Amino acid sequence: MMRFARSSRARTRRIRPRRVWVSLILCVLCVLRGGSRGYAQEPSAPQLVSAAELSAAIDTLGALDYAVRTAASRTVRRTPGAQAVPALLRAAAEHTDGYVRYRALVLLTGFNDPRTKDAMRESMASPNDRLRTVAYSFFEHAPDRAMLPDLLAALAREQAEFVRPALVRALAALGSEETVRPTLVGEVGRGEDFFRSAVIESLGDYKAAYAFDAMTAVATLDGPLQDDAAIALGKLGDKRALETLAALQASAPRSRQPSIAAAICLLGVNCESHEGFLIQMLKFSDENPGYQDLLRGAAAGLGALAVSGRVEAVDALFQIGVPSRDPTRAPIALALGATALRNTPLMLAYLEKSPDRATAIDLVGEGFDMLEEDLDKERFFSLARKTYWESKEGSPTRELMQTLIGKLDF
Repeated sequence: MMRFARSSRARTRRIRPRRVWVSLILCVLCVLRGGSRGYAQEPSAPQLVSAAELSAAIDTLGALDYAVRTAASRTVRRTPGAQAVPALLRAAAEHTDGYVRYRALVLLTGFNDPRTKDAMRESMASPNDRLRTVAYSFFEHAPDRAMLPDLLAALAREQAEFVRPALVRALAALGSEETVRPTLVGEVGRGEDFFRSAVIESLGDYKAAYAFDAMTAVATLDGPLQDDAAIALGKLGDKRALETLAALQASAPRSRQPSIAAAICLLGVNCESHEGFLIQMLKFSDENPGYQDLLRGAAAGLGALAVSGRVEAVDALFQIGVPSRDPTRAPIALALGATALRNTPLMLAYLEKSPDRATAIDLVGEGFDMLEEDLDKERFFSLARKTYWESKEGSPTRELMQTLIGKLDF
């Protein structure tokens, strides 16, 4: 489940007095380097910094001022790994500010250093919810069957409802292991709806065919999880689900119809007509205020198709979303932000050819601000930065990466 965030620009935190001076130093450095928004020309390679500057940047990763903490992250990201990684490992393990420890652990993932795995394993036992979430998310993207006993043990004791979804995704990534399957199927029917929704989404994303019966049972019950179960059945790609989905088309309330249409498209059945229905539904709810349920459902359905690789869905979201205002704009931005994180190659290819690149990236950025998937965003940022450094000067790809870096402030 993509988790909503308090906007990074709006998040407020207390700065300890001892850190005020380093905040001021970084503000001056921002000005000297071309401003805090990052629109200056990106350096062509990682840049060495002094030990004092790197330490100051790490200390202000959690600063109250958006420009200061963004400049701090930018400084760390552009430091060569040989210098940055040891400092981030120390900060993640020892820093007195828990939020700085969290941000250090997130930034560490952008350097692809083998020591990161040990830091993540240790963070699984941290009392800091944020650190545990990052660790579980890391093992989703770097699945290791040797970690399965530890992850199963963590599931038995993890109580934080906003942490458990990341843990379930890490387990779902190991769904090829027979020992994890009964546990995940059991989680479909256990706990609060928020958590069950995350379980269902994870099983769909990882095409957990072994959970077909459990998700079909949820899909047939009217309620808040029906949308999630329908989309998940579509992601599985098992044509047996068509019977259930066709019955829902005839009986489910209007608000459920977008997710059912998206699910049938995901199965590969009459996809163009169902995708067209979603596009028309999104246009209708944009032009006729008061249909929020259809608006959210159509945007989410097109988002699911976009993540699956449907360029037409991406194009429709941008075509309707770029000129829109709220309430239409927010769910579209959210769908595009999720697409950028979960199908990054598709999004980058689309943006590179977009005739209105700047406004399209603005819309994706708004989606990023609504999502709390910090590790996934860091993966996106890391790929964009690496691609920039590896692309030829003056090439369309490098120009796109420069625009992304500037517009998204990383």
